[in-house]
Amino acid sequence: MTALDDNIAKARTYMAPFRKNGVMNHIAGKSVPAKSGKTFETVSPVDLATLADVARGDASDIDEAAAAAKAAFPDWSKTPGAERRRILIKVAEAIEARAEEIAFTECMDTGQALRFMSKAAIRGAANFRYYAEQAPYAEDGEVTRTPTQMNTTSRRPIGPVGVITPWNTPFMLSTWKIAPALAAGCTVVHKPAEFSPMTAKLLVEIAEEAGLPPGVLNTVNGYGEDAGKRLTEHPDIKAIAFVGESRTGSLIMAQGAATLKRVHFELGGKNPVIIFDDADIDRAVDAATFMIYSLNGERCTSSSRLLVQDTIYDEVTRRVAEVAGKIKVGHPLDPETVVGPLIHPEHEQKVLSYFDKARVEGATIAAGGQKVGDAGCFVAPTLFTGARGDMAIAQEEIFGPVLTAIPFRDEEEALQIANDVPYGLSAYLWTSDLDRAIRMTDALEAGMMWVNSENIRHLPTPFGGTKSSGIGRDGGDWSFDFYMETVNVSFPRAGHRIPRLGG
Repeated sequence: MTALDDNIAKARTYMAPFRKNGVMNHIAGKSVPAKSGKTFETVSPVDLATLADVARGDASDIDEAAAAAKAAFPDWSKTPGAERRRILIKVAEAIEARAEEIAFTECMDTGQALRFMSKAAIRGAANFRYYAEQAPYAEDGEVTRTPTQMNTTSRRPIGPVGVITPWNTPFMLSTWKIAPALAAGCTVVHKPAEFSPMTAKLLVEIAEEAGLPPGVLNTVNGYGEDAGKRLTEHPDIKAIAFVGESRTGSLIMAQGAATLKRVHFELGGKNPVIIFDDADIDRAVDAATFMIYSLNGERCTSSSRLLVQDTIYDEVTRRVAEVAGKIKVGHPLDPETVVGPLIHPEHEQKVLSYFDKARVEGATIAAGGQKVGDAGCFVAPTLFTGARGDMAIAQEEIFGPVLTAIPFRDEEEALQIANDVPYGLSAYLWTSDLDRAIRMTDALEAGMMWVNSENIRHLPTPFGGTKSSGIGRDGGDWSFDFYMETVNVSFPRAGHRIPRLGG
């Protein structure tokens, strides 16, 4: 039996409860069907086989989940930070104990390769562990004094919040939002993406088995137009944290306007990796290819635009094309697979449509550019060369293993091309010139930048973008700024004159 055969057998075991029971909603500590009785299917992008029937929640299910979160909020928000820390650490430990199950489930539901998903489950545990350690200090603020007043500034949890997560690395991204909300003392209604609902159900069950009280975390599956819309409009939901497309973020902002709902958006990206001719080309090529071809290219921080100084453009693009041609495309549970199938046939068709756009616009397909095989949603790692910054392939988020290479002459042109997109999430810069690195990072329009590095996350640092890439920051104390209200109380230190009116 090969490693792939062994992993497929394990996956069948992990999938069995979902096939038998479906993916239910989870409200107030109980697994429940949608009130309407409706379901929808989640399919595996490997072969389009049905994995499970999923409860199709709507407004009535969201209302029930919001009521549960509202009822649980007083006790959870008053739970001492040290106790929240203890519970959340147990959640982290429980995630680690079931990391293989989470990874295998996510591989089958999303098509992501096991070599990356095994790490994503552990990263989810790290998110819980990090924010657990911050929970005892979440309310802390500062004391300032004047001769007559003492001001105490502190934070308190904002209330029940809605979390809407995407279908790419859904488990890790769910923990990235939910862990700080729980550490802050908020309760949560979570709506996972309809394309990848399975590990969200695992998360809420794991959390409650580890000691999270019922109603603190609730999960409702469904579509954006009914369940999602009601969540963003619900008067008892005080904030919405959303990860997904920029267009959907605009809709959510409009839907939450009537209730003046606080929003945090982590949206799309068309991120440049900029390589100057004084860079370490070997490392730059490795980083650029890793950041676009790992995770199927389905991540917001992927380096989807390759900007290369014209003096080394041919060499760099030749090397990238060679790497793309050697990458193994295959079953996500094969340990050798780097690129698995894209999430869903709808998304596959979107990605494939850019191959025709590239040809029409005059770009060259130097690698890939086609579907792989007849079954599933497999697309070859692709490189477009001879591209310009105004082409659709350079402006629009493709969200697949597709890289667009554009030459530039100098710093000025590199900046012009890099900034001339609607997005501003991340940027990657390769140069050995420190002065240039400072000039470029001062001028690049991006919320996050890495110099001579791929995307290495440090959890205390802020994560988020500018322009159409989002609003707000995750990470460290920035997460608590979103999930908590800042409150100031002023006490007198000495008598002071109060104006008297009418006398």
